Amino acid sequence: MQIVKIQNPFNLAQSEVFYCLKQMNVSEIATEYNVSPQNLPFICFLNGEPLLRQYWSICPKMTDHIAFLCLPQGGGGGGSNPLKVVLSVAVMVAAYYTGGIAAGAYGAFAGAAAATAVSVGGSMLVNAVIPSPSSSLSSSYSSSSLETSPTYSLNAQGNQAKLGGVIPVLYGRHIIYPDFAAKPYTEYKDNEQYLCQLHVLTQGYCEVEQIRIDDTPISSFAEVEYEIVEPNREVTLFNPNVVMAPEIAGQELLKDEYVGGFVVNPEDTQINKISIDVVMSAGLYYANDSGGLSEKSIQWQIEARTIDDEGNALDDWFVLGTETYSAAQNKPIRLTYNYSVDMGRYEVRATRLDDKDTSARAAHSIYWESLKGHMETPATFGEMTLLVIKMRATNNLSSNSSRKINAIITRKVRKWNRQSGWSEPVACRSIAWAIADILKAQYGGRLPDARIHLMELEQLDKVWENRGDYFDGIFDSATTIWEAVSKVARCGRALPILQSGMVRIIRDEPKTIPTAMFTPRNIIKDSFSIEYIMPSEDTADSVKVQYFSNKYWKYDDVITKLSDSTEENPANVDLFGCTDKDHAEREGYYMCACNRYRRKYITFQTELEGLIPTYGDLISIVHDMCEWGQGGEVLSIFGNMLKLSENLIWKPGEEHFISFRLADGSMSGAFPATRGAVDSEAVLPTMPDFEIYTGTARERTHFAFGTKGKMSMMAKVIGVRPRGDTVEISCVNESEEVYKT
Repeated sequence: MQIVKIQNPFNLAQSEVFYCLKQMNVSEIATEYNVSPQNLPFICFLNGEPLLRQYWSICPKMTDHIAFLCLPQGGGGGGSNPLKVVLSVAVMVAAYYTGGIAAGAYGAFAGAAAATAVSVGGSMLVNAVIPSPSSSLSSSYSSSSLETSPTYSLNAQGNQAKLGGVIPVLYGRHIIYPDFAAKPYTEYKDNEQYLCQLHVLTQGYCEVEQIRIDDTPISSFAEVEYEIVEPNREVTLFNPNVVMAPEIAGQELLKDEYVGGFVVNPEDTQINKISIDVVMSAGLYYANDSGGLSEKSIQWQIEARTIDDEGNALDDWFVLGTETYSAAQNKPIRLTYNYSVDMGRYEVRATRLDDKDTSARAAHSIYWESLKGHMETPATFGEMTLLVIKMRATNNLSSNSSRKINAIITRKVRKWNRQSGWSEPVACRSIAWAIADILKAQYGGRLPDARIHLMELEQLDKVWENRGDYFDGIFDSATTIWEAVSKVARCGRALPILQSGMVRIIRDEPKTIPTAMFTPRNIIKDSFSIEYIMPSEDTADSVKVQYFSNKYWKYDDVITKLSDSTEENPANVDLFGCTDKDHAEREGYYMCACNRYRRKYITFQTELEGLIPTYGDLISIVHDMCEWGQGGEVLSIFGNMLKLSENLIWKPGEEHFISFRLADGSMSGAFPATRGAVDSEAVLPTMPDFEIYTGTARERTHFAFGTKGKMSMMAKVIGVRPRGDTVEISCVNESEEVYKT
C-alpha cells in the first residue's frame, strides 16, 4: 500500500511517500512511520476520504492509498490562523470557478446553486437558500467605483464629469448627486456671471421631490433657475452643446499683438456661434484731480478663420467684431460677446486697437477670459431625465457649492398585470418592477416578455408591498445584468434563476405543501448523505446590517440578533438598496435565524422525478436512518385498511399519521392512522378522495408515516443537477423560525 506523510499542507513538495508491504492497521501504520514528529494534530485519509479514529483498527488492503495530514497551528504570534486564511482564499476561488463550471454543465440554475453551496461552506454566516449580502460595501462596488461614486462616496460626494462613464440608473426613492451631461460653462450678462450646468438624473423617467444645493433647498436661492427635462424632450434654458478652448486662461490683450489663434472646436465637429468673454478685473476709469472717476474707453478686435480637421486654414482671417467699451467704475467688468458664423470649424485670435494707459491713476487693462463654440443643440438626449440649472454668481453661491447639486427623486417604471399588461411609467419603489426594468430596458437585458416570468413578479410585488420591502438604490458603476438583478432581488429576500430560458425570481418564503416527496423507495441506494455545519468560534452570533438611511441620506447600521444570542461576534453585511431601518432589521433577523436553524445539508440522487422540484421548492424527505419517519409503498387496499410494504413502528399512547405521494409527485395532507392486525397494516377513518395506486403498470403509491410533526424532514431545494438518467438534489433543512420577520 502507498503511504503519504504531509508535514506542510502549504508545500506538498515536502511530503514523504512510503510503500508498506506488511499487513498493519491504520493506528500501527501511524506509529510505525511517525506521521507527526512534532506532535501536531493530524488526520488520516483512506483512498481520499477522511477516516475517523474510531475506525483506525481496520487493516487497509495492499491496493489502498493512505495519507496523513498534519494540521498547522497558530499564526506567528499575531492571532491569525493560516489555515483559515487559506480556506478563505480557497472558498473565494472555488465560489468563482465552481459556479462557472456548473453553469456551463447544468445551466444557470444549477450554477447558482453550486456557488451558493461553496459560499455556505466558507462563510461565518450560513444561509444556503438566499446567500447573505456582501460583508462590506466594497463587495457591492469595486473599490475604485466606490471611491468615485458621486452619491455613495462621502469623500467624492458631488457632481462629476465622467467622460465615457456609466449613465446612472436609479430605482425607488433616493438622493442623487447627478453627473454632468455636458461640461459646465459660464457666460456674462449685464456684468453678472451665470453658470450653466446640465445634469443626468437617471435613465428613464422620474419624479423629482426636491432639488438642493448641498443641504439647502434650491428654492432658497432666488438667483437659480432650473428645469426638469423628461426623456426625448428638448433643453430650452440654454444651449448645452458648448465647447471651450482650454488654452484661454486670462491672457491680456495689447496693441499690435495678437493673442491666438486658438482652435475653438474639436475635429469632426461644427459650430454656428462663437462666444468671447473679456474681463476688466480692475474696472475701467481714470482717477481725476477732483477725486472722482472719469470715463475711459477700450477698443479691441476679434478675428476668425475656418480650418479643416487637420488644423489647416481654409481661408484668410476675417473680422468677427470690433468692440468699444466705455465706463467709469472701479469694480470688475465682465462681458460676453456672441457672434453668429456659418457652420464649420474655427480658430480665433484677438488684439487690442488702442494704446493702454499705464498711469497709476488709470484702470485700462482688458483680459481674454474664455473662448466658446456653440454647436447645434441636439433635438433630445434620449431616454434619460435631465436637470438643467442656470445660476447667477452671488455671495450665496460659492464655486464649491455649485458642485453640490443634489436631488431626491423617485424613479418611474412600468408595472404589469395579467389583465391589462404594461402601464405607463409610474413613480414607485417596487422591487419587482425594478427587476423587470433591468431585464427589459435598452440599457439592460433587452429581454422580451416571454423570457420573464411576469405572473410570478406580479405576485411577489404584492408580497413585498404588504411587507414594506422596497429597493432604493443607484447603479452608477459598471455591473452585469445578473449582478444588478441579484442585488435588487436580495432586498426582497430573493434571487434570480434561469430556468428553461426564462428568468424567474425565487423568494425564500414559507410553503406548506411539498412539491415532491422522497423516500428510500425513490432515493438511489448509497446516494443519501447529510452534512451538519457545526458552529465554531468563528460563527457569527449576530448580524450588523449596513444600509443607506433615507432619514439622513448617509450610511447607518443596525445590529440584529436572536433573543437568546449575544453580540460578541457580529457578521457585517451591506444590504445595498435598503434605506429603511425596519427593513434592515427584518433582513438581519432572517440571516440570524438562517445561520442558527438551517445547518443540515442533505444530498441524494433519484430518478428523473428529481426534475419536478426547482430552486427554493419545499420537499419532503422520509428516511429511517435519520428517524425522519418511515416510508414505503402501499401494496393493497381492503376497505379502509392499507397493506404496506414495511412494518411500521407504532408508539403506544401517541397519534400516528400517514401521507401519500400524489400522481404529480407532490405530498398529500396527513391522515390519522391506527394499527391494523399487524404492524404493516394501517387503518384510515375515511379513504382520501384521490387514487392510491397498488397495481403494476406504474409505481405504486408511496407513503410517509410517523407521529405528529415527525413524519418526514421538510427541506428547501438549493440544487438540482441532472446526471444522465438520475438527478442529484441538494437541499437544506426547513425551519419556521426563519420566517418570523
